[in-house]
Amino acid sequence: MVSKAICMKPSRFSAFAFSALLLAGCATTSHVITGKVRTPIDPSQVTIYTTTPPNYEEIAVIDATSRSSGSFGDQKKMDAVVERLKKEAASLGANGVLLQSTGSDYGGGVGAGVGTGVGGGGMSIGTGIFTASDNKTGRGLAIYVPDRPR
Repeated sequence: MVSKAICMKPSRFSAFAFSALLLAGCATTSHVITGKVRTPIDPSQVTIYTTTPPNYEEIAVIDATSRSSGSFGDQKKMDAVVERLKKEAASLGANGVLLQSTGSDYGGGVGAGVGTGVGGGGMSIGTGIFTASDNKTGRGLAIYVPDRPR
């Protein structure tokens, strides 16, 4: 009985570790803390800045992608990136994101395969196609602007 419990623990741990790695691979936002984290706020209160505001405190460097957003078209994908940047910033208590860069992340390719089977006189042919995936990306500084106009 003891040996079963010991054998099951690594199996459960392996399943947990695999799940954690799988979820980490699906991450669409990330951050690196560089300042003081504040109390989280609502993402609708976060302002996107394309130029540096006169007075701000840096909280974190944040990254976002449109991966798994279900958005189609460049503008919709970039809208998803901006919303994700706002959400990540808000979770750190930032009321602004100073946009540093945007871009595209391309991946994928096209492949085909053919297989034949000789048994019972049958033959099978299979083809698979994987098309390129174009995700939009964004990076910014999560910032707190103390004297922000309302």
